[in-house]
Formats: sequence, C-alpha cells, structure tokens
Amino acid sequence: MKKFLLALFVGILSLSLAACNNDEDKAKEKETEEKATGEEEAAVDPEEMQKKLDAQKVEEDTVVAIVNGKEIKGNEYNDALSMSQMQFTSMGQDPTTEELAKQLKDYTLESLVGQTLIMQEIEKKGYEAKEEDINKQLDTLKAKYENDDAFNEALKANSLTLDELKAQIADTVKYDQYVKNDLKVEEVTDKEVKEYYDKMTSSGEESAETPKYEDVKDTLKTNLEGQKTQEKLAAKVEELRETAKIELKL
Repeated sequence: MKKFLLALFVGILSLSLAACNNDEDKAKEKETEEKATGEEEAAVDPEEMQKKLDAQKVEEDTVVAIVNGKEIKGNEYNDALSMSQMQFTSMGQDPTTEELAKQLKDYTLESLVGQTLIMQEIEKKGYEAKEEDINKQLDTLKAKYENDDAFNEALKANSLTLDELKAQIADTVKYDQYVKNDLKVEEVTDKEVKEYYDKMTSSGEESAETPKYEDVKDTLKTNLEGQKTQEKLAAKVEELRETAKIELKL
C-alpha cells in the first residue's frame, strides 16, 4: 500500500472538501449560536465517537473500486478514510454526521482512484528505484531512533514489515522522479514567498509573537512548493481520468 501517496491525495481532497463546507458552516454558525442560549454542549464520549468512526469502515477484502483493471480493497479504503476522519475531527467537524460521512466516503474513493492512476502512470513511464537510493532513505529514517529495537518497535506499531517499508520508500523515490521530470512544477520565486508571508501576517497587528520573514521564509517556500505540486498533480489526475476505466463499488 502506498501510504505516502495516500496521505498526499487525502490531503488534497480533504482540503477541497473543507473549502466546500466552509460557506455552509458560516451560514449555519449564526443559527447554532442562537440555539445555544448559553447552554453548554454535552461532552463527546471518545469511545462512542470511535465506534461511529469504525462503523464507516468496510471489510478489508471488499473491492471498493476498480481502476483500469486494478482492484482497490477495503484495507486501503479504511486507511484513507481514517486519515480523512482525523483531519476533519482536528478541524472541529463531526465526520459521523450523515451529510459529511457521505462526502468523506466519496472523497476517500476519489483519493484512492487518484493515487492508483498516478502510480499506474509512474509504472508506465518506467521509473525505477535504485537499491542505494532506498537504503539511503531507510538509513535516514533509522537515524531518528535510538537503536534498532526502537526502530523495529515503530515498525510494529505501524503494522509494517521492513520489506513493506522499503517498498513504500521505493514508491517515494519513483514518485519524486516523476514529479521532477513529468509534472514540471514551476519554481517558487522569492517574490511569491514574500507575498505569501505578507498575506499571512496582514490579518492581524504585528506583535512580538509574529515570526520574522527571514526566520520562516524557507518553511513558507516549502509550503508553496507543496501547493504547486498538488495543483499539478490534481490536474494530471483529471487528465488521466478522461481515458481511464473506473468502477466505484461503494
């Protein structure tokens, strides 16, 4: 399972879903405040919430979609759905409501379709990951842990074997090659970074807590590069969908 791409696509589509819901949320905000009348909302029971979230999942062997003959199974769907659920919970939204649950299901399927189309395109292009490149990234990951035992515990906690992790790293290497050579993402200019910074800091008065431009410009540049890559990636998915054979089973 390509979790690195899965997270990317879920991020793109969840942001899109959040934007779609933003206007509706604002419209409902006044109504909600009027109904509150000073009463505190009942605390959410974490166990009950988790039961509702788990109820949205499907059997692991269930075929949820077929993309150009490739079956996407329930275990991949459940992973993607969990990511979306966590994102929306962190934004203060309830992913168990009937309306949002339906939207999350649709967007989760779309994220998996997009991931599959891109990986099929990468394979079609013939990109390969050299063993030395895989091991280099693996060593970088291992260096974050105190010792091999701690690293192996982390693998176990994420239900991963070493071979599965190396397969994901290989996908990362191939994906990076594809982005560099085929997506041709425009370089982020210093002017764009400064304008981004000014936009972010113009909403409030400058204070001692406002980060200086020089301290955050590298981070902002990385964010903008990610945004441009996501835009290119989303456009490429739409292009690939035009000639793809896609069957959604949920």
